[in-house]
Amino acid sequence: MIQEVKMLDHHTNKIIDVIMLAGKILLENGAETYRVEDTMTRIATHYGLDNTHSFVVPTAIIFSFSEKSETRLMRIESRTTDLEKIAETNAISRAIASNSITLDDAKTMLQQLDQADLQFSLWLKALSAGLVSFFFLLMFDGTVIDLLPAFLAGSIGFLIGEYIQLHTRIKFFSEFAAAIVIASIAHLFVLQFAGDSINKIIIAGVMPLVPGVLITNAIRDLMASHLQAGIIKGVEAGLTAFAIGAGVALCLTIY
Repeated sequence: MIQEVKMLDHHTNKIIDVIMLAGKILLENGAETYRVEDTMTRIATHYGLDNTHSFVVPTAIIFSFSEKSETRLMRIESRTTDLEKIAETNAISRAIASNSITLDDAKTMLQQLDQADLQFSLWLKALSAGLVSFFFLLMFDGTVIDLLPAFLAGSIGFLIGEYIQLHTRIKFFSEFAAAIVIASIAHLFVLQFAGDSINKIIIAGVMPLVPGVLITNAIRDLMASHLQAGIIKGVEAGLTAFAIGAGVALCLTIY
């Protein structure tokens, strides 16, 4: 009897491990709060845990499988945007629901996905940021002469921001520094080299820094009645916007 209870506890703990790991991957890679809770609940229900309770905010996951059980808490230290990991986690969740994979296989796959580095190289992301700025300048009716400054501003600014983020782990400082670099490049080209509109170059250059996914998730969480998570994400997006604006303003004031 005692051995059966121990086996049951071990099985339940393994289920909770899978649930918490799936929630962690989703939350760390940019998923909405309600999506994280919904995925965790669906996995739990599939394995017969029908009275589970989960509470998810951008910095933590709290989960218990019944009102009288122990509660698991997982701290989320860092967050980024990786839609591929979100898609892979959703695919594993659907495979669990369809009985296509065993519990052990699901745990192994989630552990491998959690450890996998699916991000593109820093140089490729910087190049992509430059192309984003390039095409945004065209959308803002910028002149041909401003295309190169916009590309360089977006690419170099993004590269500097990512580099500082790796060493400080404080987003405000990295975004603030990136905005200064972007505004400096725009100012340099307009005054010293070939450049037409400093405003359009700066606006196009900072577009890769704009927290579009964060703003979207904040609104969706608020609409799903996850008020605390929505407000937290909204404040974070506001701080990012303030950092970008402050960096640009400081640069223009100095020059």
